[in-house]
Amino acid sequence: MEKQYIDITSYDGEGYKPVVDYMSWRVAILRYCEELEVPNLKTMQKHSESDEVFVLLAGNCTLFTGGTGDAINNMDGVAMEPMKLYNVKRGVWHTHTLDKEGTVLIVENKDTSDLNSPTLKLEAGEIERIRDLYLSRNAVNKK
Repeated sequence: MEKQYIDITSYDGEGYKPVVDYMSWRVAILRYCEELEVPNLKTMQKHSESDEVFVLLAGNCTLFTGGTGDAINNMDGVAMEPMKLYNVKRGVWHTHTLDKEGTVLIVENKDTSDLNSPTLKLEAGEIERIRDLYLSRNAVNKK
């Protein structure tokens, strides 16, 4: 295949990696990394200017949300199912955890960055809530 017609790329490292940027959009890959294990989750982030789409490609990923506004609230979680699209709406606090086989495709605005994506530190009770949500959401999927 001629490289001028198709770019072929992959990513098998750890964590987040943008793999394609074009005009106003970006496709990235998120893979397991130690900082995303449930006991190590310390923050939630929201995007002030755009939605963000997640697609589970392999392994397991649990997506957590924390409502909208200036503070994290109404925490919930979903154990993602492969090949389903999960669109986290603009302004929704979120984070995620992946197992060691986990690979997630992310579609977002190309200009998504720390400048338009505030991050909040999780309080001890919020960390406990994420742990409880993780255990309950993943127990449901194993039945």
